[in-house]
Amino acid sequence: MNPPRTPAAVSAAATATTPTDTALPIATVPPPAPLALDRSGPVLHIGLNPAAQDDVLSTAVLDALINVLDDLHDQPDVRVLVLSSLGDDFCLGADRREYQDALDADPTGGTLLRIADKAHRLCQALENTHAVTIARVHGKVVGAGLALAAYCDLRAGADTCRFRMPEVGLGLAPAWGGAMGRLISEAGAARIRELMLTCETFDATTAHRLGLLHKVAPLDALDEAVAAWTKPLARRSPQALLLTKRMLTGYTKAARTADTTLLDSHLLAAQLAGPR
Repeated sequence: MNPPRTPAAVSAAATATTPTDTALPIATVPPPAPLALDRSGPVLHIGLNPAAQDDVLSTAVLDALINVLDDLHDQPDVRVLVLSSLGDDFCLGADRREYQDALDADPTGGTLLRIADKAHRLCQALENTHAVTIARVHGKVVGAGLALAAYCDLRAGADTCRFRMPEVGLGLAPAWGGAMGRLISEAGAARIRELMLTCETFDATTAHRLGLLHKVAPLDALDEAVAAWTKPLARRSPQALLLTKRMLTGYTKAARTADTTLLDSHLLAAQLAGPR
């Protein structure tokens, strides 16, 4: 059997068979991968921003995360998912440049609505996946980045973390992925109201006190803190983990008078597309 032809081998073969007087096509550089995946037994590690470029949740990142979570349906042996970032910060929020580009291309807001819908799909996929999800956060955790972390079952953060919900300060309602209800159920309505309206930056100690972080550790000890969760979780009964997740989600949602998360993408698209 012939060995598989790598991209390098294909390129070399093309060069060898191309006449010297024929111009070669200019090679296109593929876009950087939006995620880095590393599986160790029943634990899947997902790293945001492997190219260390933008710590934002672009459409490419949303699509990649949704695809990974969809693929987990066929991988019941994955019991734990750890979400972290390989950049300087965990996440600086949604890609507002992409929002503007979408509005420039489609002033009706239809394209922007499809982007916003992806955020809701991602958050629901995180909440409903069978795997126990862990957010490992460091640096800045802003806006949609905090929402993404909040939808994880467990959250560990470096003691140098800084958190912020800047939407109101940007002239926007905090409508991303249905996160308001999740944040309120995790941290309480009174404090989330204060932090959303004032857009104040708060530290890891405050996040821990509110329940937005379950553990706080020095940055160089953060992986050890996460491992203290992943090792026992990997030994747990998968049926017990899944049922417990489903029960917790059910009781949390039952505490809400109505689930309005489906409105978020429409609220965001309508506000950005309307006159300001």
